Amino acid sequence: MSTIFSKIISGEIPAYKVAESNDFLAFLDIAPLTRGHVLVIPKKETDYIFDIDDEEYQSMWIFAKIVSQGIKKVMSCPKVGVAVVGLEVAHAHIHLIPLNTVSDMNFEKPKLSLSAIEMDKIATEIRNAILVITTSAKM
Repeated sequence: MSTIFSKIISGEIPAYKVAESNDFLAFLDIAPLTRGHVLVIPKKETDYIFDIDDEEYQSMWIFAKIVSQGIKKVMSCPKVGVAVVGLEVAHAHIHLIPLNTVSDMNFEKPKLSLSAIEMDKIATEIRNAILVITTSAKM
């Protein structure tokens, strides 16, 4: 089951990466609901999030939590919303969406179209914030 996410993991398709581990990858959604909308995916191809084994499932949420802390810091939003829809791409993924209003989580609203320069800037800022968070947590 090769998906667009599998091609991002392998490097065949570029992405605006914000965090990566041996098992997970987080990158900006190219059609975001809000600035800073990130997708968290397992590197192991699994279509349905509830088919992931328990240990990997728990680890994925911990990884997503760390990424959300970076998003919250950079996007200066009161909350980071979480959605698991799974209909767009047949590869399990978690949406992390900076929230200022409830309507920020409306998947039916028009998506943003951000320039490559802005996407790169956002990804770099979130990546740097996550680095600070994870480095200070180790101290």
